[in-house]
Parts: sequence; structure tokens; C-alpha cells
Amino acid sequence: MRILFVGDVFGSAGRRIVREHIGHIIAGRNVDLVIVNAENAAGGFGLTPPLADELFDLGAHVLTTGNHVWDKKEIIDYLKSVPADSHERARRVLRPANYAPDTPGYGIYQGTLPSGLAYAVLSLQGRVFMANNEDPFRTADTLLAQITAKIIVVDFHAEATSEKCALGWYLDGRVTAVIGTHTHIPTADNRVLNQGTAYQTDVGMSGPYDSIIGVQKELVLERFLTSMPSKFEAAKDDPRMAALLIEADPATGHALSTERLLLGE
Repeated sequence: MRILFVGDVFGSAGRRIVREHIGHIIAGRNVDLVIVNAENAAGGFGLTPPLADELFDLGAHVLTTGNHVWDKKEIIDYLKSVPADSHERARRVLRPANYAPDTPGYGIYQGTLPSGLAYAVLSLQGRVFMANNEDPFRTADTLLAQITAKIIVVDFHAEATSEKCALGWYLDGRVTAVIGTHTHIPTADNRVLNQGTAYQTDVGMSGPYDSIIGVQKELVLERFLTSMPSKFEAAKDDPRMAALLIEADPATGHALSTERLLLGE
């Protein structure tokens, strides 16, 4: 089977480039499962229910997020609107599983493809240079004990490359893929680890690359040069879709190969 993971969709430019490419990739590469990190889809900061629907309409099965998940407050009631056993769209939008237990929403989704193949998607957030959330390593252990599906994809939304690499090796052989998000810069280390887990430190941003990690260059440079606060705005130019395509054995859940994608207009 083939899994397509689309990296952080950033603002209108990111949504536009994903809309341009995702359909022909799904059809042309016979993709079975589509996962999209959407935490920056709304103007570069957060996600709204209408934009979640837009990405689901394009073919996404599950949307993951990260530290910007609460930036648009309307997503809170959206995540609260469905029970744990639902398969509605709102249930298929994940916040990191290692947030506090009473946090709205869920960090894991288990579903079934039209072919009958079961799969699970797990969202985790790192702790190094990030918010004060629970241990992602032990959270993964706890949740994996509850999963019966062979195909398991982990979105690890983290800052430090060492923490991402560590989780990849920690889960090697126990999940199909550990895919890093958050830093918006695609790394060239995609591979299949020794025990069969696909890994990439950061899949990269689907958004405007004529920018500083998605934001208008001048605004970020002003912050660095003056240390004065300023409002960040999403850039628009040179959009590219960053994604990882994984081929996996559905019988074992092990990855067989990975391919990096970085597609412009």
C-alpha cells in the first residue's frame, strides 16, 4: 500500500499548492492513505472547520496538527463535537496525544480504508524547546498497546532534530512511519530504519518558500534586527508542496521505501 503524508500546510499559498497537486499524486501514484498536517492552514496560524473540510474534500483521511492547533478558537468546539468512537471529519482532526488528558479532542485515530485495511494515525509533540506537554515516548508506548492495526503513522511535531531522531529509533519496527513536522524545512534524511519504520526528520512545509518559514521575510528580519514585536503575516510567493510518499507492506506494517516530494507551481 502507499501512504502520502503532506507537510505543514501554511496559509492560502499552501492550500493552493496542495489543491494543485494532491489529486494527481493520489491518482497517479495509487495512494491509499492520505495524511495532512494542517495546523497552519488558516493564514499561517491555526485551523478552522471550513478549512479542515476543504482538505478533507481534497482527499485527506486524517489531519494532524501541533503547537498552533488552538490559534483559531473555533476549532475547540469542532473537536469537542464528536465522541471518541466517531469517524466523522471532526474526529479525524488530531491534536497531539501527549497534551493534558482533559484537553479537547483526541491524539489518535483508528480507521478502516475502503479496501478493509485498518490503519492508525498518532499525533505527538516534542518537549525540547516546546510547550510543557507529557513525555511523547511513554505516551507512544501507552497508545501503541491499544492499537490492533498493522499500519501506524506517527506525526512527531517537534523542534529538535535529536528528539525526532530518537523517537524514530525508539519506535523502529513498532510503527510504519515516524514523520517529523514543525520546522518547515524539508530534510534529506528520509529512509527506512533497520526494523522497517519509515523516517524523515522533517517533511517540510507546503507553503510559500519565498519567505522565512512561511512568514513575509521583511517582518521576520525586522524582529531579528530590532528585537521589537511585530505581527507576522503569511507570505504568498513560490508555493511548494512538501510531502513524503511511503510504500508499506500491509501484512506486516513495515515500510518498504520512501520518496521525498517537493512540487512547485
